[in-house]
Amino acid sequence: MADDSRAPGLHGDSTDATYERAGFGAAVPRGRHPALVVVDLTRGFTEPQFPSGADLTAEVTASRALVDTARRAGVPVVYTAISYTPAEADGDAIAWLRKAPGMRSLREGHAEVDLDPRLEHRAEDHLVLKKGASAFHGTGLAALLAGLHTDTVLVCGATTSGCVRATAVDAVQSGLDTLVVGEACGDRARGPHDAALFDLQAKYADVVSLTEALGYLDGLGVGSPEVAARAG
Repeated sequence: MADDSRAPGLHGDSTDATYERAGFGAAVPRGRHPALVVVDLTRGFTEPQFPSGADLTAEVTASRALVDTARRAGVPVVYTAISYTPAEADGDAIAWLRKAPGMRSLREGHAEVDLDPRLEHRAEDHLVLKKGASAFHGTGLAALLAGLHTDTVLVCGATTSGCVRATAVDAVQSGLDTLVVGEACGDRARGPHDAALFDLQAKYADVVSLTEALGYLDGLGVGSPEVAARAG
């Protein structure tokens, strides 16, 4: 699913006209204080041998390029992961697990909740553990981003139609301009992936190419006054 160029008419010309008439699809500002949020690129999602997984090699590779570039630019990297305690995984307290019981395998201490090792998680990176789709719901992510003086969030990860979409929508609702990097987002099937990106682009975020996202991060520059002030 690496090719995420979406030509006009993905859902038909009449759909494009309807969305244009509604006033959707305006461009999102690019701030000087972004953060990169890597959503749920854990082994349980990126490796096909696990029940909830798929082969997301291309998406992990694209996300690693974003991580490396963010680090060079002095941009914070935030990873997220779903992790359930035994009581949560075996019990009936979490409504989502009644709808999606396959997620019960994402238990703390199990291989499925480990970040994909190809991302090279470092001690200076942030890690947010969550129980639901959005990385903001029930977590300290909003406070963390506020503490980092974040004005723009770049979102990548898995799955596009689930946790990526929920996180991007909540980022906007938290007052952050949001960019979703299409080639760095993966799903179990193409249809939900395309539909999620279409809707995000129309209403919530700019869906950008990997090249554009890398250029944006590179343009900040390690030596820029903004990055130096932030690091201090």
